[in-house]
Amino acid sequence: MSAPVAVTIAGSDSGGGAGIQADLKTFSALGVYGASVITALTAQNTTGVQGIHDVPPDFVGRQIDSVFSDLAVQAVKIGMLSQTAVIAAVADGLARHSGAIPIVLDPVMVATSGDRLIADDAVAVLRARLLPRADLITPNLPEAAVLLGEAVAEDAATAVAQARRLVALGARAVLIKGGHGTGRESIDHLVTADGALRTLAAPRMATANTHGTGCTLSAAVAAGLAQGLTLPEAVVEAKSYLTAALAAADQLAIGAGHGPVHHFHAVWP
Repeated sequence: MSAPVAVTIAGSDSGGGAGIQADLKTFSALGVYGASVITALTAQNTTGVQGIHDVPPDFVGRQIDSVFSDLAVQAVKIGMLSQTAVIAAVADGLARHSGAIPIVLDPVMVATSGDRLIADDAVAVLRARLLPRADLITPNLPEAAVLLGEAVAEDAATAVAQARRLVALGARAVLIKGGHGTGRESIDHLVTADGALRTLAAPRMATANTHGTGCTLSAAVAAGLAQGLTLPEAVVEAKSYLTAALAAADQLAIGAGHGPVHHFHAVWP
């Protein structure tokens, strides 16, 4: 049996709800073999981030070389990249190996707890080095605003306009997530380089267990791409998976803060 392979390039969450751990759980739940390149270690739990230890950039590059030289990678998901040198190492590593492999970039900047996860000077490097390489970027409303140096969008028209400006910066497609919005529905906007717009809505779940939602959604998109879905198909399937994982999140009693979504809601009894 040959399984599709996806690799996550991201930080480790010692609490297990986000980052590398959430990505690998998502890949596994969706039938994809997951490999990993760890960019940072975090001392983290459901209440916050207590510390960050960055992996040396050259070792990030060595991990990329190890994975791509042996595994038939069919999709890449990029998450937490906290330092400029690490971003450069990832960009250089992907230039060596990725070719036409689809890349999903989740521009992680702030944890669910509110803790900052990226240095201020790294944002410009992320925008210049990785946005043009991404087939899809998946910012939430605050992240889109930071990438553009603008105010956070407060309505759908502004969010879509920001998505189009991010496409103009080089990304082939942008999915602006509506989890930080208001209203009874969480509304995401997918804008592609050809100008097409697709709006995806799902009921907003009344749960505090939202740790790792952004990681999970972007990893689910990468899993779909690894399985051969088109980008719009992968986004729709990922949104459905995350919505179900959020709906089941309260079945888990993990930690005293923002607990994780239930990645294995369809598997565990």
